[in-house]
Amino acid sequence: MGRKRCVGADCSKMAAGCCGVKKQKLSGSPGAGGPGGAGSGVAGTGHCGSELGIGSSSSVVAGNVTRVNGLGGPGVSSSNNTNALSPNPGGYNSTGLSPTLSPGSGARKMVVSAEMCCFCFDVLYCHLYGYQPPRTPRFTNDPYPLFVTWKIGRDKRLRGCIGTFSAMNLHSGLREYTLTSALKDSRFPPMTRDELPRLFCSVSLLTNFEDVGDYLDWEVGVHGIRIEFFSEKGSKRTATYLPEVAKEQGWDHIQTIDSLLRKGGYKAPITNDFRKTIKLTRYRSEKMTVSYAEYIGHRQHHHYQNGIGHPLPPYNHYS
Repeated sequence: MGRKRCVGADCSKMAAGCCGVKKQKLSGSPGAGGPGGAGSGVAGTGHCGSELGIGSSSSVVAGNVTRVNGLGGPGVSSSNNTNALSPNPGGYNSTGLSPTLSPGSGARKMVVSAEMCCFCFDVLYCHLYGYQPPRTPRFTNDPYPLFVTWKIGRDKRLRGCIGTFSAMNLHSGLREYTLTSALKDSRFPPMTRDELPRLFCSVSLLTNFEDVGDYLDWEVGVHGIRIEFFSEKGSKRTATYLPEVAKEQGWDHIQTIDSLLRKGGYKAPITNDFRKTIKLTRYRSEKMTVSYAEYIGHRQHHHYQNGIGHPLPPYNHYS
């Protein structure tokens, strides 16, 4: 099957979008109204399916990010290998917070870390309570395509997820997409203070972009996919799912593709001939998730480590 590294102008087209499905149950074929389909509550053409560029920096293309950051191997992510803070965190730069990649990916340390999720919580907390933004964090400021995902409650329902395929420096990129995903995801109302104690924050850094010639040439649970297609009216549309989405939903390749087409606003019947016209880019990601409770534990140990001078947020157990 033909494939090529996504470089140059092809990747410069990649812009911001949201990452997954709003509802977590597959109630039939995606082409018949399941998650991502008509009436599913998933955002459609105005948000996920179009070429959105919400504050993204398109001058550094996503396809070069693996070489820019010296990533020698793929970063594999799934919902089952997400890592949390250690019980006794040692600060934003403490050891033990950066796990290794999944088996088969070599011994290289992941770039993503729990401190990035804590920084996102800091940014959101300061915004919601009207405090000055936190000072510059100490983790790397290398450029990456990135997504910030918020989930809520014991069942971890999706609460917001937006990112960019254009590589952004992590300090400014995480600041921007923390608030964009929390406040401007059109599928949800803006986040409120009352929701903070029930939140989970995930940071995904995207790597290893490849254009493939066959829309089935990707692996569920390993690759994220971005599709480009033409709508019934001839307009170009795009949509993406991060690597963990298909696995979490229990979808196969066809269900994932069909759901993504519906998410992108395609309303006509989906045939196999139409699927073959899709331009598909596959990618991998490094992902870290931290709960609000873990964030509070970190903050209690290192209240001023990152320049936070305001009172600690109130701690509440999950409702």
